[in-house]
Amino acid sequence: MRTKEQYIDGLRKLRRNLYLDGNKIDRDDECQRHAINTMGATFDAVTDPELEGLCTATSHITGETINRFCHVHQNTDDLHKKQNMTRALCRKVGFCIQRCMGIDAINAVNAVSFEADKLNGGSTEYHKNFLAWLKNFQTNDLVGSCAQTDMKGERLKRPAQQTDPDMYLHVVEKKSDGIVVRGCKLHISEASIADEIMVVPTRALGPDEKEYAVAFAVPADHEGVKQVVSIHNFRDRTHFKKGFTSGYTDSYIIFDDVFVPWNRVFLCGENDHGGICALLFALFHRHSYSGCKPAIGDVLTGLASLAARHNGIKRTSHVRAMLAEFIKITELGYAAGYTASAFGKPEVYIPGMGPIPYGPGSCIPHSIYANVGRCLTGEAVFEEQEMLCNIAGGFPSTFPHEADIVHPELQPLLEKYLNRNPGVPVIDQIKFWMFFADYTCTGMAGTMNYGNYHGGGSPIMEEIAITSQYDIKLREHLVNYLAGIEELKPGTLTSL
Repeated sequence: MRTKEQYIDGLRKLRRNLYLDGNKIDRDDECQRHAINTMGATFDAVTDPELEGLCTATSHITGETINRFCHVHQNTDDLHKKQNMTRALCRKVGFCIQRCMGIDAINAVNAVSFEADKLNGGSTEYHKNFLAWLKNFQTNDLVGSCAQTDMKGERLKRPAQQTDPDMYLHVVEKKSDGIVVRGCKLHISEASIADEIMVVPTRALGPDEKEYAVAFAVPADHEGVKQVVSIHNFRDRTHFKKGFTSGYTDSYIIFDDVFVPWNRVFLCGENDHGGICALLFALFHRHSYSGCKPAIGDVLTGLASLAARHNGIKRTSHVRAMLAEFIKITELGYAAGYTASAFGKPEVYIPGMGPIPYGPGSCIPHSIYANVGRCLTGEAVFEEQEMLCNIAGGFPSTFPHEADIVHPELQPLLEKYLNRNPGVPVIDQIKFWMFFADYTCTGMAGTMNYGNYHGGGSPIMEEIAITSQYDIKLREHLVNYLAGIEELKPGTLTSL
């Protein structure tokens, strides 16, 4: 396993294909420092006695100890540990830990590549290709980013109906030694600080959309790949240092007639499995949210409680009610994810068919519970921000700048007038409100809220998954039995 320093050294060796504000930048550019610091925590964690047991796993390929972010879940315990690892690390950095994109992608493609080979009766070697790629990924402790979301163009049209076919990434040519792809993937988290980019489809695909059913992996600096990067950082501090400084990046990844050799192709033209690949990555990623969103809920609960304390309103009934709401959102999201882990099986839900065995035996979280947890926490994002605003008042939105607070002429005056609670040192109050403002009143806060709402799929997508996969008919039978309309059907009382 690599160290944080080895990871950063690897980034420095990558080709310059990142664009920011009209300029090419290096991977270790100063503006990416906080994001790299955040990703670096995933390397530091494997030697932390408190976190090592969560953050390492045994490779099912080599039997070696590897970073859990490179692991394919073999059982329910792996799913539990992935969720708990995510919550622990997100607590450490106070925000998204970023690396879940890779683990969620490799778990989806592991199953899909296996099933696509079965469909093709041995004429393809997708799973063999994937396992060879994964062995290298695990051995070298690489960071993966998953490129799923397409531009989508005319939103009410399917891929095959688009005026411009490039609105969804697709295969434009097949060669004897590989394929050529074209398109753009957007909102792709941490791609600018990743070693590898794994591409998967974004939606269900029809028989006339086979060229869009493609999954593959390329190095992040691969020839023909261009990244247009957005950087999201909290305000820098000079005098009032934070316990951890986190940052975040996302990219528009443009594939400009990119050649991908066959040994890096894991799906190509199998449209049914392309749709399942899209579904599975979303499912694994929504399960990851049951770790990261509760961690952010932990931070928000702490912010709410301390804001009430500093404002002298901690004991009021309306604050108590809001704290209870923060706790309910946080722990219901975690509980749903934990249940999704506990009911994990090597199977996937196919509409019209129900749950069926899928993949080489690796463990897939229960779809209903993963989607319910993600939906509940996603819908609550802006409600949580409203409660923080309610408790804090307008104080964070106009809080003085750091340099003014330490200005020799202003410092004694500002320390006097910023002191809301004589029982708390004024310097602690200043540090707290600056951090509170970071989380609620900055550009980073706005980006964070959009990511917490839409990441892994907007609540409407979880609602579609829940209602299309939940056995509502069983509940109808139960009511008809209780109403005396029909006899009790076998399984009605014990099915979940």
